[in-house]
Amino acid sequence: MVTDMQKLLGGSEEDDEEEMDADVKEENDRERGNRGASGSSNDEFMFQQDHQVDTPGGSRRSRPVEEKERTKLRERHRRAITARILGGLRRHGNYNLRVRADINDVIAALAREAGWVVLPDGTTFPSKSQGIKPLGGSSAVVAVSSASHMASHQSSPPAIRGVSLSGHRSPTELNSCRMKGVFAPTPSPYDLPPTQSSELVGSVNKADGLIGCSVDVINSSKQILEIPPNMTEQDFSGTPYVPVYVMLPLGVINMKCELADRDGLLKHLRMLKSIQVDGVKVDCWWGIAECHSPQEYNWNGYRQLFQIVRDLNLKIQVIMSFHECGGNVGDDVCIPLPHWVAEIGRTNPDIYFTDREGRRNPECLSWGIDKERVLRGRTALEVYFDYMRSFRIELAEFVEDGVISMVEIGLGPCGELRYPSCPIKHGWRYPGVGEFQCYDKYLLKSLRKAAESRGHPFWARGPENAGSYNSQPQGTGFFCDGGDYDGLYGRFFLKWYSQVLIDHADRVLSLAKLVFDNSCIAAKVPDVHWWYRTGSHAAELTAGFYNPSNRDGYAEIASTLKKHGATLSFVSGEVQVLNRPDDFSGALGEPEAVAWQVLNAAWDTDTPVARENSLPCHDRVGYNKMLESVKFPNDPDTTTRHLSSFAYSRLVPALMEGHNLVEFDRFVKKLHGEAVMDHHHHQQV
Repeated sequence: MVTDMQKLLGGSEEDDEEEMDADVKEENDRERGNRGASGSSNDEFMFQQDHQVDTPGGSRRSRPVEEKERTKLRERHRRAITARILGGLRRHGNYNLRVRADINDVIAALAREAGWVVLPDGTTFPSKSQGIKPLGGSSAVVAVSSASHMASHQSSPPAIRGVSLSGHRSPTELNSCRMKGVFAPTPSPYDLPPTQSSELVGSVNKADGLIGCSVDVINSSKQILEIPPNMTEQDFSGTPYVPVYVMLPLGVINMKCELADRDGLLKHLRMLKSIQVDGVKVDCWWGIAECHSPQEYNWNGYRQLFQIVRDLNLKIQVIMSFHECGGNVGDDVCIPLPHWVAEIGRTNPDIYFTDREGRRNPECLSWGIDKERVLRGRTALEVYFDYMRSFRIELAEFVEDGVISMVEIGLGPCGELRYPSCPIKHGWRYPGVGEFQCYDKYLLKSLRKAAESRGHPFWARGPENAGSYNSQPQGTGFFCDGGDYDGLYGRFFLKWYSQVLIDHADRVLSLAKLVFDNSCIAAKVPDVHWWYRTGSHAAELTAGFYNPSNRDGYAEIASTLKKHGATLSFVSGEVQVLNRPDDFSGALGEPEAVAWQVLNAAWDTDTPVARENSLPCHDRVGYNKMLESVKFPNDPDTTTRHLSSFAYSRLVPALMEGHNLVEFDRFVKKLHGEAVMDHHHHQQV
């Protein structure tokens, strides 16, 4: 019979015995090593002592058997204690620990709870959101955006530093709206208590409430804003009004589809309302709402959230998130695809995108099954349609009264329209070119059909000289200058590869428009900027954008969105250049050039454009850089070319700190086209 401990640890008794035997052997080896360190002249004697001990009767007996048994008993006792600790953390603390977690996993989870960043190799440092400054005056920053995980792992110190005089903040305060998680390939469901009240950073007295509060009372202690001298300030007063939305934490809804921290969220939303933010943006996770069984939906948590948003007279943008969360930089929770989809994937892994080596990526479903009835009798398109229709019916009141202002349709990994060509879980690191993801049997069947229709059946294969995830263009025969990407086969393959992406967007958006009718829908296009200054634009090619230097790969995407009346939501990457200029020059990246190409493609087709930032920003320099990418101060056509909305990523406790919120308030006012009084160097507010 399987014991409770074995259930918690997820291993068999035989596995435990093998591990304990290994532990005993390791312990014995350590003891021999320690004794051997005293000198080689005693080797023979120490060997005999290791195998024989004196008994009370003076006889000698063999030691290993009894010692090993005692060691096993100690190990069982230790594992039982460990199992109870892990079980309690999973059940009551919302820690998503892997099945056979060890002390390193627990330490990493505790470090993340305290606001620190723990990289997969164990490197640990304070995050920007923690607000801790090292003695040297610089800070380490990590990218906190699942949508921008491809860009980099760390950012340089910001040019502006806010120094709070209100005292040290506890880890609980710094994580009031975050769920904790340790990334795992096969995570188990977890949940938070229904309410987890926590102190707001820099909040007013609890008894006072926050309705109608202003920035001036958010922190009664004075703050010092260190503004770099000679900073150029743009005057955006009188420019078109750009609505501002703040993206909610990834885990605002837990795995039981309940609000993870209702009280903390309500306080934060009231503070955002006080600085005239227009609304919030939230992921509606497929892995939560249709978690256990096909067509059995649970929208309770989202209904509660939308009610709170409506009561505060805010708007909301929702994302139909058909991808998993977890494993990308900035993902602080783990939300896999629905369990019933994972069960199908275990018997038919070709439902997932696959690379040349046969590695599957369960982050989202392959576009090859859009029309294949492999999901319990339904196609992927039917699954997406049923999910969106259920949302529209169950939450109709919020759609009809205008609380939901936009529905963004997830079209790929991280909700973006792209292939998962740069998965960190498969070893990719910036600025690798990535790999083509077309080796599941369904996409290969599509490629074979396309090759045969062209009369070249031997073209039914992926490129054989495109390198690996971390290759650079000039190191491959396919992407190098004059490489095969521009040959007959290369043009055929890249056209087919990108057309699969466009066809997927066309099909899903047509269904979304049918479901949401008169509501605004949108699709997110990422900023794949590295290797943009090469001929092949290799990173864009593997991501599905057929955009080499001699071809416009974004015009057809913009036309597809225009066809369905969808907004193009573009992820900005300019702040990354500000923080890490060397990385972009070395990778021949050009985020601003990519941005202008995508924007011009949208404007040429009269497609509305929305934007969101890819990296967190709490300082004046970063906000000014974002304003330039949103307000287009040097564009003579700004009266007709302006954004439909801007989404700020993301709501974290650090944003609610007094000096950070003052800067964000100033940023919001400028996006709204209001006049803002400039602060002087070291001005007190």
